[in-house]
Amino acid sequence: MEDAPPPDGETARKWTVLGIVAIGVFMATLDASIVNISLPKISHSFQVPLNGTVEWVIIGYLVVIASILLTLGRVADMIGQKLLWVLGLGVFTLSSALCGAAPSLLWLVFFRVIQGLGGAMIMAISPAMVTRAFPHTERGRALGLIAAIVAIGTSAGPTVGGIITEAFTWRWIFYINVPIGISGIIATLRLLPEQMRLSSGEQRFDPLGAMLLAGGLTCLMLGMSFGQEVGWDSVIIVGLFAAAVVLLTTFVFVEKRVAQPIVDLSLFRNRLFLAANVSSFLSFLALFAVMFLMPFYLEELLSFPPHQAGLLLTAVPLTISLVAPLSGWLSDRFGSRLLSSLGLAIGSLGLWFISNLTQRASAFDIVWPLAVAGFGQALFQSPNNNAIMGSVPQDRVGTASGFLATVRVLGQGFSVALAGAIFTALGGAHAGAVLAQGGKLSAGPLVDTFLHAFHVALVACMIIATIGVFTSLMRGHAR
Repeated sequence: MEDAPPPDGETARKWTVLGIVAIGVFMATLDASIVNISLPKISHSFQVPLNGTVEWVIIGYLVVIASILLTLGRVADMIGQKLLWVLGLGVFTLSSALCGAAPSLLWLVFFRVIQGLGGAMIMAISPAMVTRAFPHTERGRALGLIAAIVAIGTSAGPTVGGIITEAFTWRWIFYINVPIGISGIIATLRLLPEQMRLSSGEQRFDPLGAMLLAGGLTCLMLGMSFGQEVGWDSVIIVGLFAAAVVLLTTFVFVEKRVAQPIVDLSLFRNRLFLAANVSSFLSFLALFAVMFLMPFYLEELLSFPPHQAGLLLTAVPLTISLVAPLSGWLSDRFGSRLLSSLGLAIGSLGLWFISNLTQRASAFDIVWPLAVAGFGQALFQSPNNNAIMGSVPQDRVGTASGFLATVRVLGQGFSVALAGAIFTALGGAHAGAVLAQGGKLSAGPLVDTFLHAFHVALVACMIIATIGVFTSLMRGHAR
């Protein structure tokens, strides 16, 4: 279902809306990747080992985001996007300042959880804000530009984080968000045309559904985050996955029986919406494994220093930032079906090329397969996002936006879990660790073990991406 073009006043200021959304999206995506490189400094500052509690600085942020994105999409449909956007920027900015001033590690983890709430508000509704600001004939290009901003923020995070941490302290990776967030709030209040409003009496919130959904997704994300470390067959991990199944099954049961559910399950009767979301999940499940496995290949097998490995890996997000706006523009003219399907096919080919890298690969040998995978992901993502946002009624764009973000986070989480499990089970993780410590006695067999595990994990992901090609084609001929 194509949405009607926005009113003339909104259309005239569409680029202002895009600019404001870009500020928030860049800030949230930058913060998701900027912290990783500073973890050693954080652990040293609080005099704790680089494991255990300090991991929650990252995990707490991601778990909160994954657990409430869909609920926030529904809230946006109820209270309006501008109010939720301002709240998101406000929470994110304030919690960033608190993270920078955290007196202990536990307080830092707590403030990061609050920051995740603000980040979720930003991520949940940014596609919806762009969708409402642009006419459907330009929606793909606009969503492609947002995808480019996400890619730039993701790629810039490690570099910016390293520079800030070395020049100042780790606390400034959080303080840097404060002026950006304040600027975004001022711009939103002064320039966004939508009036801030609260829910009308006709809109009802489903608190039971929200709690079941958040609880189920939290258990799912925690199980995936710690499964490799604790053991997939441990009582804790099995219990988390069992709790996730029970809570999410109960959630579906409840949602079918309430008048105004958190998730409108009738949306899945729309073949375009269903096929595009399934394809999106499969694409992130397959292609995100590259960003997870390649640092092990570059640093442990090829002995690249972290900054050089990070530079090589920017081939993926930089390619996405260049191609995503173009593929979005093409989807406005030719529809999403063939473009998205071709993109996943090219992504599958990129995974095959990457899986066949050897110990003697040059920088060029590494960069061009990464660029192929990034090209495929960009060719798929913008048209597919355009299809999802265009397949729902205007009063459900917040929900669709929440789905878009949730599917991405869950796909990435499952990707890390799957690729990590295969890589570890075949001995790649152990071989890489020994090689990184200078193990030369049996370097030949260790290299063979590492490359075999690396190859099998990426071939498994290639098969998943290939399945995604067919689910993408199943969306039909809708534009």
